[in-house]
Amino acid sequence: MTFNIDEIRAQFPILSREINGKPLAYLDNAASAQKPRAVIDAMTHQMSHSFANVHRGLHTMANETTEEFEGARAKVAKLLGAPDASNIVFTKGASEALNLAAYGLAGEIEAGDEIILTQMEHHSNIVPWHFLRERYGAVIKFIPVTERGELDMDAYKAMLGPKTKIVSVVYMSNVLGTVNPVKEIGKWAHGAGATFIVDGTQAVVHRRVDVVDIDADLFCMTGHKLYGPTGIGALYGKAEILDRMQPFNGGGEMIEDVYETHVTYNDAPHKFEAGTPPILQAIGLGAAIDWLSQYDSGAIHQHEMAVYHHALDGLRDIDGFELIGDAPEKGAVLAFNLKGAHAHDVAQILDKYGVAVRAGQHCTQPLMEARGIHSTARASFGIYNTLDEADRLVHAVKKAATFLS
Repeated sequence: MTFNIDEIRAQFPILSREINGKPLAYLDNAASAQKPRAVIDAMTHQMSHSFANVHRGLHTMANETTEEFEGARAKVAKLLGAPDASNIVFTKGASEALNLAAYGLAGEIEAGDEIILTQMEHHSNIVPWHFLRERYGAVIKFIPVTERGELDMDAYKAMLGPKTKIVSVVYMSNVLGTVNPVKEIGKWAHGAGATFIVDGTQAVVHRRVDVVDIDADLFCMTGHKLYGPTGIGALYGKAEILDRMQPFNGGGEMIEDVYETHVTYNDAPHKFEAGTPPILQAIGLGAAIDWLSQYDSGAIHQHEMAVYHHALDGLRDIDGFELIGDAPEKGAVLAFNLKGAHAHDVAQILDKYGVAVRAGQHCTQPLMEARGIHSTARASFGIYNTLDEADRLVHAVKKAATFLS
C-alpha cells in the first residue's frame, strides 16, 4: 500500500485521545507500540465468532482456532525468514524467549565456560545468563561500547577463545538506537564454536530481518512492540538447536507420552509450549504482521528516520541538550539528557504537553554505568509518528529546559 501517514494514523483509535488537554503525541514506541484496528478486531472476532482450545480438538471451533493459531506461527516464520514454522516457539515475549534459551542450553555449560554479551544489552539478555553464572559457574564477558554507541569489535574478537560457549547480542539497542553488525558477530562466534543468539526485539520493528542470512542459532522477538498485543513473543531456533535444548516448562502439549516411570517429549516447537498457549495473543500477533506487511519496509524506515532527524535538528539548538548514542545508520530511537535536569522531571513536564516519552535506565543499567550517567529521557518513533509531533517534542523540551534551569 502507498505510505499515507494520515490514513495510517486513522487506523489507531487511541491516537485521537487528548492528554492534559493536548493531542496525544505518543513517542514511547520502544517500550510498547499502540495497536491498529486490524489487531483489535482480529482478537475480538476470534473471541466472539470461533474460540476454543487448540490442538487435539475434534469439533469445528477447535479446528478453526487451531488453524488461526498455527497460521500465526507461519506468519512469524515468514517475517523472520525462517525455513519453517516448526522453527518458531511461541513465548510470552522476548524476555521469556531469552530465559528459554538460557535454560535450554544450561546443560551444556560447565564451570569456567564463557558467555559473551554487550554493554548495551537489555536486562532480559543479561539476567538469564547470570542464572548460569550463579548455578553452573559460567563466566560472563561484556563487549565494550564506544562513545558514539558502537561495539568495540576488536575487543570482541580478542575475547573469543576455546571456553566461549555462547555469544548473545542485541540487534538494535533500545537506548542508543545502534544497529549492531550481527552477521559479522555471528561469523566470529561460530568460528569459535559458540552458539550465537540474537535479541531482535527492536530490530524486527524497524528493519527487514533474515535469521538465515545472519546465521542466528536462536533469535527472539516480542509482539507488543510490533503493533501487536502483549503476552506473546517468539523464539526462532535452528532445528538442531531446538532438538538438543531441554524443555523449560512441563505440562500438557509438550509431552508425547507420560508414564509413572518416565515421560517422552513432543517435537519442537511444541515441547517448549506447555499448557494452553496464548491463543488470542498469537492470533493478534499474526494480524499485526499482516497489517504491517501491507507497507514497504523501506518506506517505513525512511519515514521514521525523517521524524527522528527532524526532532534531533530542533533539539540540538537547546542549551544543555545531550544526545545519547550517535552511531552511523542507527534506528529511530532518541535518548537524551538536559544538563542539570533529571530525566524523570523532563518526562513529567513533557507529559503536561501531551508528549509521552520514557525516562529512566530503560533496563540497561550496565550501559548507563559504562557511560557515567544515571538515566535518560527517550523518544522513540514508530510508523504513525509525524513531523508535527517532532516539533511538539522540541517545544516541550524547550519548556522543560527553561523550567528546570
